[in-house]
Amino acid sequence: MIRIVIQNILLFLLPTILYVGYMFVRRRGTSSGSANQVFDDAPILWLLSIGAVLAIGALALVAGNDNAQVGQTYIPPSRGPDGTIIPGRFE
Repeated sequence: MIRIVIQNILLFLLPTILYVGYMFVRRRGTSSGSANQVFDDAPILWLLSIGAVLAIGALALVAGNDNAQVGQTYIPPSRGPDGTIIPGRFE
């Protein structure tokens, strides 16, 4: 569960991380490359909106990616008699 939360937080913050990284690289060697200046000039509303669309899209993709039919039971991964791993499946 924590993995899903961390992935969605990273998807939400991904546009902002990419923007800040790009601006630091672009402004390297100039006097306007300070962290405060980068965040002051950032289009925060657009970055957060794009991040929200990415996170919601990922949640919708994961929620809609269910291979189970009605009435099937999930069998978790297990070890076979010869030591191989049998992947999880629906039966």
